[in-house]
Amino acid sequence: MNKDLTVGKPETVLWKFCLPLFGSIIFQQLYNIADSLVAGKFIGENALAAVGNSYEITLIFIAFAFGCNIGCSVIVSQFFGAKDYRNMKTAVYTAMTATAVLCAVLMLIGIIFTNSLLRLIKTPETILADSQIYLDIYIYGLPFMFFYNMATGIFSALGDSKTPFIFLAVSSVANIFADILFVTAFSMGVAGVAWATFICQGISAILAVAVVFKRLISMHVSEKCAHFSAELLVKFTKIAVPSILQQSFISVGNIIIQSVINGFGAGTIAGYSAAVKLNNLVITSFTTLANGISNFTAQNLGAGKIDRIHKGFKSGLKMVWIISIPLVLIYFFAGKWLLYLFLDNPTTDAINTGITFLCILSPFYFIVSTKLVADGILRGAGLMGRFMIATFTDLILRVVLAVVLSGQFGSVGIWCAWPIGWTTATILSVVFYRSAKFNFTDTELHSKQS
Repeated sequence: MNKDLTVGKPETVLWKFCLPLFGSIIFQQLYNIADSLVAGKFIGENALAAVGNSYEITLIFIAFAFGCNIGCSVIVSQFFGAKDYRNMKTAVYTAMTATAVLCAVLMLIGIIFTNSLLRLIKTPETILADSQIYLDIYIYGLPFMFFYNMATGIFSALGDSKTPFIFLAVSSVANIFADILFVTAFSMGVAGVAWATFICQGISAILAVAVVFKRLISMHVSEKCAHFSAELLVKFTKIAVPSILQQSFISVGNIIIQSVINGFGAGTIAGYSAAVKLNNLVITSFTTLANGISNFTAQNLGAGKIDRIHKGFKSGLKMVWIISIPLVLIYFFAGKWLLYLFLDNPTTDAINTGITFLCILSPFYFIVSTKLVADGILRGAGLMGRFMIATFTDLILRVVLAVVLSGQFGSVGIWCAWPIGWTTATILSVVFYRSAKFNFTDTELHSKQS
């Protein structure tokens, strides 16, 4: 099921490759959405607030998994595009080893400092215990989350977006039923929501990694490949670390913003928790499509087909804008009814918070999706410095403005910080893409490893 992204009409290739990725990320987000939905509908508003409050901390761990995914995926894509399967296998083994070590360190840190992080973001005492329970169980499942992300990155690098879609579709639907079963039949509360995710994610991770290794074994090479390479570890690190920093600082920024929101009470927290899940579904979907564009860029860069990269940018823009149209319309005009999926008998404060958040942010999905497409190309080409500048500009503006504007305009001021940060960073990303020179600069490493 491997797919060469260096041949065929770029627009057609991207649509066929990215649509399963889009479906995959929707199912991936169903994990968190299902947790919030079941918590809000079957346990209560405080449970929803606890899950939403914990979610901002889980994003830190997700940031590291995402960075490892991107680092491995870009390297594997470049070698796959260059038809260098020996180095490609070594890259996978090296990235897997580095990821295992990183995951173990993060688990230790999480177990020790979770309570301190919750208190640092001013978690209300009414939801502190449930937040702690949810996070503790989530941390136990980090190996599953990390290696599942690695597996999906490898599948994408090989041009296969359908296999991870199948895994996620099955496990996400199973997670919904497990959430309901553990909460309603077994009366496990927030712990039931967390354990359901743990079990379903664990099964999908084990199966995904098994299929990856089966796929690698089937790709024969003339000489035995090494299981670890210091040179490839450096290459992996150069891509992964900026991606980790990007997502980590975004997560830290979100935690700071969450601490500001927590000062407005449980109603505002609950409304934001529901609305931000809907917003994150969109942003994460666009980010995943951008990851697909990164794989497209990396494969074509490895094959030396630079003209296809520029065609891929135009095709990627067309794709995300077409997807943005229904999302903007639904969130802007029907956001209230989507919020009721998460909130059972919500307070007026909670529902008004969610509606205002969605109405302010959704029209700017056209802008932020443009940034993410440009970022996808920069990342696939290994131009991480430019990528980081645009990302940090967005983050710093959103955090600073959220703090400043909340003092002047209340919670509405916090929501207004998003569009300002998105717009400024989009201008930077597009300028960086248009001024970039794309060259496959790793020929020395390529010859050394071959």
